Amino acid sequence: MAMNTDKNNYTIIFSVIMVFVVGALLAGVSSVLKPDIAINKKKEKQQNILFAMNVTDDEDPNAFVPADKAQVLFDQYVGGEQFVIVDGNATKTTDAFEIDIKKEADKVKQDADYKRRLPLFVGEKDGEKFYIIPVRGNGLWDAIWGYVALNDNFDTVKGAFFDHKGETPGLGANITEAYFREDFLGEKILDADGNYRGIEVKKGNSDPKNDRKDDNAVDALAGATITGDGVTAMVKKGIKMYLPYFETLKK
Repeated sequence: MAMNTDKNNYTIIFSVIMVFVVGALLAGVSSVLKPDIAINKKKEKQQNILFAMNVTDDEDPNAFVPADKAQVLFDQYVGGEQFVIVDGNATKTTDAFEIDIKKEADKVKQDADYKRRLPLFVGEKDGEKFYIIPVRGNGLWDAIWGYVALNDNFDTVKGAFFDHKGETPGLGANITEAYFREDFLGEKILDADGNYRGIEVKKGNSDPKNDRKDDNAVDALAGATITGDGVTAMVKKGIKMYLPYFETLKK
């Protein structure tokens, strides 16, 4: 006997079956693509780290190195100089990429006694060392993140990269623009007395060309005060966690 497709029961049964079928298909596709997704995420991190070291595309200094060259160039400039820092003590690792700094922060919130792991990348270019720190924070609408590279005296920014998930185009989203990140180049993170200050994205900084590199500040983005405050907090807090380890390297 033929099924009456006009009944509600048929619609419900059909919908349930389709949910299971589509769900199974999506799970299968996700499983198949998982290795490729992981590889692409790793390449993106490598591109970001290299960018913070000012290793960019040969034809465009404001563009990432090509994805197909990311691994080779990362091996060339960073290689095995990757570390995990816990309580100011560093352990060399084969892959600091495995550490998710957001998840580490969440674990600290859930357990105050948890020993947070901090990934650190140490690169070298033209005979100069770069200590690259991943940072993450909150903008106006969603997460912001980046990488900040310090010199081997741990007092000056040598490079930076910032990105966001959902900041306003033309306003907060401009943290990705060259003119914003270039303001960080050469900025001191210590004050005149050697105390840690970080870098403030400051409204009314009165230094539009960013000539002053010892004021611990860069000009704010027009119309993006909250995003700028988020960058300030992200950079200041992110670098501060690494200072105990950097102090051990100065001795």
